Amino acid sequence: MTHPLDHLPRAGHGSDSASLEANFSDLHPPLTQRQAFIESQRCLYCYDAPCVEACPSDIDIPRFIREIAEDNINGAAQTILEENILGGSCARVCPTEILCEQSCVRNHDAECQPVLIGLLQRHAVDHMHFDSHPFVRAADTGKHIAIVGAGPAGLSCAHRLATHGHRVTIFEAEAKPGGLNEYGIARYKLIDDYAQQEIDFLLGIGGIEIRHGQRLGDNLELATLQRDYDSVFLGLGLGASRQLGLPDENAQGLMPATDYIHELRQSDDLADLALAKRCVVIGAGNTAIDMAVQMARLGAEAVTLVYRRGSETMAATGHEQEIAKANGVRIVTWAQPDRVLLDEAGRVAGMRFARTESRGGALTATGETLDIPADAVFTAIGQAFEAASLSDTRAAQLGREAGKIEIDGNFHTRLTGVYAGGDCVAAGQDLTVQAVQHGKLAAQAIHNDIMARQEVA
Repeated sequence: MTHPLDHLPRAGHGSDSASLEANFSDLHPPLTQRQAFIESQRCLYCYDAPCVEACPSDIDIPRFIREIAEDNINGAAQTILEENILGGSCARVCPTEILCEQSCVRNHDAECQPVLIGLLQRHAVDHMHFDSHPFVRAADTGKHIAIVGAGPAGLSCAHRLATHGHRVTIFEAEAKPGGLNEYGIARYKLIDDYAQQEIDFLLGIGGIEIRHGQRLGDNLELATLQRDYDSVFLGLGLGASRQLGLPDENAQGLMPATDYIHELRQSDDLADLALAKRCVVIGAGNTAIDMAVQMARLGAEAVTLVYRRGSETMAATGHEQEIAKANGVRIVTWAQPDRVLLDEAGRVAGMRFARTESRGGALTATGETLDIPADAVFTAIGQAFEAASLSDTRAAQLGREAGKIEIDGNFHTRLTGVYAGGDCVAAGQDLTVQAVQHGKLAAQAIHNDIMARQEVA
């Protein structure tokens, strides 16, 4: 099958691999030991700390920061990982600027900035050194749980179930575990194969098996999992990119941003990647920002991110928007896709946008248009289910809410013994840290239900 960008030159044309790799080094360099010690002492260790209230994974933030200040790095790491087993990656990718750090009592003009909670969390996890694994499995319960999806939700669920003594088998479609952390996060946010190193640590508890090449709706059926396992957790994520709904959407030079980011993160040599000298990214979330910034760092001469509404309603945080601008990305607002522009060969030559405005809260076209020349157009307008993943007879019985799987307050679906969490359920901001929390809470619900059934029996 022809790649959408096969006609474009490689990123290494006019640049060398070493320079490209330097452009994808750590976005936020880690704190030194002295910096971490000084920063930890800025914390007031608040009672009923607002930062904890703002943390989706309920980490006791004042406690782990105090442990850093007391030079108890292992203690700090343990405090973090007990609530968020993927605390290292979350420290790197979590939008702390709108969560814990925004709520920090130091976050006011007189202080200049909040306590750097994200960087302190990273420092603790990066420097932990345990003599033996800090998590130990409880006695084997004889129960076996199936998890579909080895992303943050599935991995978090598996780990928590293992601590309770249950055996877990994870069914994963891709060749590597990690989900979004492995395939969908900007390369400069998670470097040096960190996602896999973190998973290796998580699996160190034992009792967790991962089977790759297993796709629900293809070679895996929900009814079979229900029959063969004591409970099932669905951490499917959202694997399909939404369409623009325009003619010529399959033209050479137009592709989902997530597909390109997947290739970029798995590339052994960035110089071999296809590079559009002029590119347009359509979207307003972190994926759109990640895509635009990475194209700029690969060497694109003109990168334009286009959003149909104003910057104040963009899903990407102000911090992320500033990263884009600092990398030379032009952000155009109040413009929605209207037509794919093609050259004589039928390949993408640009995009026509209809200018928009808000009238009474409704998005309305003004009648004006804007043409932006481009060698490639990347769409980042949201994710949805792979239709086939819920196509088998049993999976089709799952309730839907806002296009996602419907669950109750304990992550239970309409089907007996089937739970779901992460991006595939209709709740929250689709953050990695939230997916980890869903997996953790769902595991506890599964454990409680299994133990309750066992007592009745």
